[in-house]
Amino acid sequence: MEFESRLESGVLIKRYKRFLADVKLADGRQITIHCPNTGSMKNCQEPGSTVWFTTSKNKSRKYPYTWQLIELNNGDLVGVNTGLANKLVLDAIQTKIIDKFQSFSRVRTEVPYGRDKSRIDILLEDDMHNACYIEVKNVSFGNSNGEGFFPDAVTTRGQKHLRELILLKKSGIQAVLFFCVQHSGLNSVAPAEEIDPVYSDLLKQAHGLGVEVLAYRFKVDIDSSRIELERAVAVKV
Repeated sequence: MEFESRLESGVLIKRYKRFLADVKLADGRQITIHCPNTGSMKNCQEPGSTVWFTTSKNKSRKYPYTWQLIELNNGDLVGVNTGLANKLVLDAIQTKIIDKFQSFSRVRTEVPYGRDKSRIDILLEDDMHNACYIEVKNVSFGNSNGEGFFPDAVTTRGQKHLRELILLKKSGIQAVLFFCVQHSGLNSVAPAEEIDPVYSDLLKQAHGLGVEVLAYRFKVDIDSSRIELERAVAVKV
């Protein structure tokens, strides 16, 4: 899939108020861009780093520029736009990059379900009334050894989603937790036990009960402004 516009670059000055970042352009101008990430953004908001952003066609936006990527000191690219995770997974399913779900002929998104009135990110269905519920989580936090971790901050929402997936699986429905890895240097994903031990315990419980846990890593072509999931990486639960 393509970004909403051509990728442009600048140098990160600082991120602040969670949703804003100041960037210096090559011509010396300074602009404020929207940061579409509510998380802690551990290891991917270092001032002085090269960042890439897009420009919205929506003329009514106060901040028309959207932060998409950052380059780490070692050259790895990290996607900071968590809103792209669901789109990347859906695109990978529909284009058969992920061939595991080819038996399903219909797809819906943001479908209400569960005891706690959640919304499943992706719901796949077939003509035999079989269903597969897919909850997508974005991974951008990792270390220099290629190990990725989720979450990067305590997530009560993520805990709720795991409980819902467990209930689905116990009722005989296919349930999947899908880690969308927006980090070019990661080769595995594991629960961040030290950050959120409750989430870690729930993930281990879900996996033990048969909830499928998948992780695919993205690739980005800066020149063509294209982004897509590329290949599976290991999940360590």
